Amino acid sequence: MSVDRLLIVDDEEDMLTGLQRTLERNIPGLEVVTSTRGSEALRLMAEQSFDLALLDVMMPEMNGIALLEKLRSKDPELSVVMMTAFASIDLAVDAIKKGAYDFITKPFDKDTILRVIHKGLERNRLVRENVTLKEQVCQKQAFASFIGQSPAMNQFCERLKTVALSDYTVLVRGESGTGKELAARAVHSLSKRRNRPLIMVNCPAIPEQLLESELFGHKRGAFTGAERDYPGLFVEADGGSLCLDEIGDIPVSVQTKLLRVLQEQEVKPLGDTKTRKINVRIIAITNQDLEKKIIDRSFREDLFYRLNVVVLTPPKLLQMRGDIPLLVEHFCRQVCCELGIGEKHFSPEAVTALMGRAWPGNVRELQNVVRQAVLFSADSVISSGDLQFLVPMENRLSEETASWLAASNGSEKVVAYKEAKEDLLQKFKSQYVVRLLQDTEGNVSRAAEISGLTRAALQKIMRRTAIQANSFRNHES
Repeated sequence: MSVDRLLIVDDEEDMLTGLQRTLERNIPGLEVVTSTRGSEALRLMAEQSFDLALLDVMMPEMNGIALLEKLRSKDPELSVVMMTAFASIDLAVDAIKKGAYDFITKPFDKDTILRVIHKGLERNRLVRENVTLKEQVCQKQAFASFIGQSPAMNQFCERLKTVALSDYTVLVRGESGTGKELAARAVHSLSKRRNRPLIMVNCPAIPEQLLESELFGHKRGAFTGAERDYPGLFVEADGGSLCLDEIGDIPVSVQTKLLRVLQEQEVKPLGDTKTRKINVRIIAITNQDLEKKIIDRSFREDLFYRLNVVVLTPPKLLQMRGDIPLLVEHFCRQVCCELGIGEKHFSPEAVTALMGRAWPGNVRELQNVVRQAVLFSADSVISSGDLQFLVPMENRLSEETASWLAASNGSEKVVAYKEAKEDLLQKFKSQYVVRLLQDTEGNVSRAAEISGLTRAALQKIMRRTAIQANSFRNHES
């Protein structure tokens, strides 16, 4: 049996004792916690959760209306019933306006208080269930665009959920076409700020001379053409999130002012002498090498560290190749719906051919290829022949790798999926590390930096593939 927890706050100890005895005897599974002071009630609320609160209005230290507001600010879904011996319509209306669920007058009989408590607990269950369902729907919608079941995708989604629950600044990094903007939107949708605005800003699309005004606002007459006050996007996003897409392209002059906003959490519009406090979560997006831009002084190092609090990196399509069949099926249905045509499907050979590509443009490139294939194919089944002109030659994997993905046309025995995958993975690791060490002339530290792996992880792969860095170094004779 689930336990319901009730908090009763009243400065009359006899009232507390009588209520606790009556309620616990008559409502199975009810745990009653009592307090004579508002400050103690707030401490109890911070330490544990309650399903219902019963508050006296007239108390010396903190009256019940003030306590109601504080409790509701900590838990907006908490059901609260007010009780008083000095009832008035104005008092009842004020309590209801400030979030009370019900209002009863003293003295009350046993049946009345039991009925009120039962109704309050039932309301609490319905409210909590509704909140849970909304969160589940919100989470489902947030991840609707992330198609895939690969370890790389699952790990990314778990990390994204964890990041969203915090209120830290987020830097979304990664290659073009990996879904960085989708990730930014998902962070906001899963956060506590989801009911507040998400303002998306495409930084390169705004001329440099207007970007400062667009972000921070301006006063009328601040510059030619400023015919009215404009609050700016930071103010519009107050309480919500501001997503700065392509943050690496922001001019240094604007970077300086952006840094101050992040440090002080306040904005000063152009032409104004006053600042305004804001509460905005920053989500920045880039596909650029910001560390390199710091070296060439086109990006401020202090701003980088302000933005680089929590990093999200959507996986490349190369890292989630096993999800390509799911992605192809999803995009195919989507395109057929957009075009208003009957269902089309990709043949197994066509899907295999798509899995044999390198996809430098990642998921976006795959989506565009599927669009073209569906659009130009005359048949309901799209064959591998329909794809030959859609993917450049340089986007194809080696013949050896592609042959393993070809799922055999009868010329060789089809092995178990796990075995084939493991064999292909080992060959890929070997080929990749060889190429990596060739390019770095056996410099393991540099190779690890280029690959994005730690030195220890790269050395582990080298041991398993029996590759020695010494073989790639130039030795003086």
